[in-house]
Amino acid sequence: MRGWRRQAQHGSLRRTRRAELRATGERARKGSAETQDVLTTQEAQIAGLVSEGLSNSEFASRLFTSPATVDFHLRRVFRKLGVASRTQLANTLMADSS
Repeated sequence: MRGWRRQAQHGSLRRTRRAELRATGERARKGSAETQDVLTTQEAQIAGLVSEGLSNSEFASRLFTSPATVDFHLRRVFRKLGVASRTQLANTLMADSS
């Protein structure tokens, strides 16, 4: 794919994400070294639903967002918590809550 098309799609995706964030009433926080490993509100909400065994589509319908947005946040949660699967994430969250 040509570079300019990729850039246009990336810009469109970024605008869509900002619109979805505004629709939830949340605001994007400024990134910093202190917050790079802290879950955002949306990431924490999605992480909490993992234990219910829902698919990305089911998450999306519950949170009034798109499956792609759920996937984006879920990948960020995996990276921030150092896990590679939903099972590991659920186990990590259970261990942290006990």
